[in-house]
Amino acid sequence: MDSAAAVSFDANGTIGAYQIGVLISYVLLGVTTTQTYIYYSRFPEDPAILKALVAFVWVCEVAHAICIAHALYQFTILDFGNPERLFSRLPISLDVAIFFSALIEQSVLGFFSFRIYTLSKKLYVPILIVLVTSVRLLGSMVTFVVTLRLPSLQSYTAHWGWLSIAQWCAGVFNDVLTTAALVVLLYNQRTSAQRRTVALVDKIIVWTIETGMLTSASAIFMMIFYLTMKERMIWLAAFVVAARMYSNSLLASLNSREALRSMKTTQVSLQSLASRPGIEILQTTTTNAVVDITAKFPSQPQSFQGAASTKNADV
Repeated sequence: MDSAAAVSFDANGTIGAYQIGVLISYVLLGVTTTQTYIYYSRFPEDPAILKALVAFVWVCEVAHAICIAHALYQFTILDFGNPERLFSRLPISLDVAIFFSALIEQSVLGFFSFRIYTLSKKLYVPILIVLVTSVRLLGSMVTFVVTLRLPSLQSYTAHWGWLSIAQWCAGVFNDVLTTAALVVLLYNQRTSAQRRTVALVDKIIVWTIETGMLTSASAIFMMIFYLTMKERMIWLAAFVVAARMYSNSLLASLNSREALRSMKTTQVSLQSLASRPGIEILQTTTTNAVVDITAKFPSQPQSFQGAASTKNADV
């Protein structure tokens, strides 16, 4: 290795940062795998389309993990003693990871856009989310092709860096729009719910905000690191973690139905992807909680009905 290159090479900000990102990504992959197991074991009655979505996202996550691990192996083992290769052509496996990351995001946001549709029975917000996500997917495909052809990472940041910035901005917009739409719809349910169900709806709102903040924060961090430390690989480390945020937000949303069962003051049916749109809250004198999500298209509108012993509230 050239002595001048050895002096100027910053392993902490390049290989070190990427390695930390890969390690964090693998920890989150373990969380994703655990949540996937919990989902299939606790919700065997969910429709096949929802089970297929979870399986597809998990497979994409595993493929993404293999790709980023191969890139780390090339950086640390195959190119050991030759740091100048770090700034040459990116490993093909890292390019493929971009493809899988885009598929994961498209799938998860498609799920949440359909949830918004079933809650609101309106198409304009879901269509906007799908359009922006599709543009991001197209941008990721362009990035994938471009990075295969360019001679170095520096060439990409110099000539195509604007494309990554545009994708991250679009991602933040989509995440904020999705979270805001769900919160507004849930808040409308809160205002019409009975006093005993307000705490439950508040809990769902908090979970929605938390999962939305995770995905948007990851895109913001990538953009900040890229704009301030472009010559380092900290932004690339944030990229390999970002895909896990989307998959875990999907699984947390599905598996939270189990936690809602522990709220013993009401009986709840969360039908954000149901044969009937909305969140159905059933107040009874029992202490059971039932939370179901199905994936049938809505067939009839819901209304608020009151009875002496049971009250249903659909959004």
